Amino acid sequence: MLSKKGSRMRTTTGKHLLWLSALLLSFTVLSACGTDEKQSSDAETKTTTEAQNDSTDTSSDQESAKTEEEAAAYPIKLTDELGHEVTLPAKPLRIFAPMLEDQLISLDILPIAQWSNGVEPQNYLQDKLGSVPALSFASGLPSAEQVLAYKPDLIVLHNKYYAEKGIYEQYSKIAPTYVFDNASANVNSSIEKLGTIVGAESQAEAAITAYANKVADAKEKLASSIEGHKAVIIRFNAKGMFFMNGDYYSGAVLSKELGFAQSEVVTGGALEVSLEILPELDADYIFLVNDGHQGDSALKELKDSALWQSASAVKAGHVFETTSDYWLSGGYNAQGKVIDDVIGFLQQ
Repeated sequence: MLSKKGSRMRTTTGKHLLWLSALLLSFTVLSACGTDEKQSSDAETKTTTEAQNDSTDTSSDQESAKTEEEAAAYPIKLTDELGHEVTLPAKPLRIFAPMLEDQLISLDILPIAQWSNGVEPQNYLQDKLGSVPALSFASGLPSAEQVLAYKPDLIVLHNKYYAEKGIYEQYSKIAPTYVFDNASANVNSSIEKLGTIVGAESQAEAAITAYANKVADAKEKLASSIEGHKAVIIRFNAKGMFFMNGDYYSGAVLSKELGFAQSEVVTGGALEVSLEILPELDADYIFLVNDGHQGDSALKELKDSALWQSASAVKAGHVFETTSDYWLSGGYNAQGKVIDDVIGFLQQ
């Protein structure tokens, strides 16, 4: 027969065994949970990694297919706007297109060299073209030797005058050379053609659509200021003062894009501005564009004139002044900035 002491010992021992069993069971459950969580985490990581790899592979495959498709489009034969037949054996990668840098940027392309007036390039493009070397056009087009040094595989000339004096014959010996009659006359058409030439049709289409939307939005914002109102641009440079008509650059933006009517003075053929013609200037808005401060003297002469002070637009405070070079350039980047300026001027 057990003593009370032995009984108490057996009871205590049993409790200890039960406690140890419960503790071991807890460790087993926790260990199993930890293993399951780790396996689940490992599975999720593997799934994510596989998905990323699949995405990378798909993107790489798409890019490869796009490159192959572009390569398959060449060689191509074109006829430029002066009637020259141009053959491109492969997609051009090194492009020299002076005064078409704006359009190339719209196509996500950087040229191998950029236009310069001999003092500076087009300032409004330098956030994109800052690293691109500039070639001076101060004394005319660069020599064939200068262009050859950049090893272009495509040359595009902005207008027919660039092809004169044997330049086309010299340049076309360096690389296939395409000439526009006047790329600024119809920017939509020229950027579409340029997109075809360089294999960037989709970028050209996107740029055309984006600019059309910008114009439509601006016309809506400025409807009350545009309807029934006339606008004129006076350009100042070292040679004096000149009216800009509605056929090119910012003149085309105001008349053809936004829809301002032109002054009868300008549509009548006046180009050079004389002080005597100011009383006839029937414009509701006048925009003064000083070409790189080269027209400071002519601008001062205008502002000091009593005839200028008597002009209706001056009296109404509807004269706006800028030195920004994009008012004297063509392309969606330049024209978009002109539109932004006009909105800012008229809604201030």
